[in-house]
Amino acid sequence: MSTALPPLVEPAAELTKDEVARYSRHLIIPDVGMDGQKRLKNARVLVIGAGGLGSPALLYLAAAGVGTLGVIDFDVVDESNLQRQVIHGQSDIDKPKAVSAKESVAEVNPYVNVVLHQEQLTNDNALDIFAGYDLILDGTDNFATRYLVNDAAVILGKPYVWGSIFRFEGQVSVFWEDAPNGRGLNYRDLYPEPPPPGMVPSCAEGGVLGVLCASIGSIMVTEAVKLLTGIGEPLLGRLISYDALEMKYREVKIRKDPETPKITELIDYESFCGVVSDDAQQAASDSTITPAELKAKFDAGENFALIDVREQHEYEIVNIKGATLIPKDRILSGEALAELPQDKPIVLHCKSGQRSAEALAALHKAGFSSATHLGGGVLAWAKQIDTSLPTY
Repeated sequence: MSTALPPLVEPAAELTKDEVARYSRHLIIPDVGMDGQKRLKNARVLVIGAGGLGSPALLYLAAAGVGTLGVIDFDVVDESNLQRQVIHGQSDIDKPKAVSAKESVAEVNPYVNVVLHQEQLTNDNALDIFAGYDLILDGTDNFATRYLVNDAAVILGKPYVWGSIFRFEGQVSVFWEDAPNGRGLNYRDLYPEPPPPGMVPSCAEGGVLGVLCASIGSIMVTEAVKLLTGIGEPLLGRLISYDALEMKYREVKIRKDPETPKITELIDYESFCGVVSDDAQQAASDSTITPAELKAKFDAGENFALIDVREQHEYEIVNIKGATLIPKDRILSGEALAELPQDKPIVLHCKSGQRSAEALAALHKAGFSSATHLGGGVLAWAKQIDTSLPTY
């Protein structure tokens, strides 16, 4: 059965002479033509995040002639972003990502209006922001935001294109609860519940092949163009999975789950997704030290064990002098408990503090009641104490 959908937006009144010249390769495609290009001009698309997926998405949406692009991003450009976030350059380091993205879009297509939302997407602003757009593109890398985007889109009846990436693999789908063909579904039909905390590493923890962002981001834009202009068959009800190492695409059918509760309001997504487990939160609540406090321990010559719970490849990138590497999974499984000293305090650290908090909870349960962990991890140490260290 065909899943073709009517165009999402009405066409603009006209294209200028300069716009006709710019979009001529679109105009001579019969399926797009003048009507389709006018629809793109009249479209308002919101891109959540000017990062790995947002970068190619914004550039190609702009090049395609989408008239209004919204950008939600409250972060600044870091050197580690440049390996994959191609909308930013060397001169943009420390600049707000939203501002950098707007400047790049202006270079690609000066006829595009860019609306900046330099704020974190929250329950308080999501519905108001989404209401001003026809279509949402979500390429965020955390589950709390993904469920927030989904639920806000469902409440407002908005379609959205979703993409995710990790190491060498990516996924793309289209979600639209109120799709006019009666076959609508949302992200919760694919993932009713988030994975347990720490089960799925973020790109910051697990890495991502830079060019994968272009592969997945371009599919997301293709889906956006199809929805806006009403051409082709969108990925509504289908999930595309891409494996860059095998160079294979796989399609998975998604069906509406009749047991999925109706979404009528926004919830506490941090609690729902459990960014860190309850045990980890409790363990860290009174057993967290700051980088300055760790430095004071070193300066005072205290006898303690600093345990790095990251992975070997991360340790090779950057490490705190004197730390012993014992990956988190070996602590959680109990395998490494015999390697930990019983006669001196233990301080755990990871990259940013989440994994060490999980390991800390395991140590407290195992009887290492005096163990603590470093809030902010090696990133905070490198920024606040030893600025000669690289960040990643």
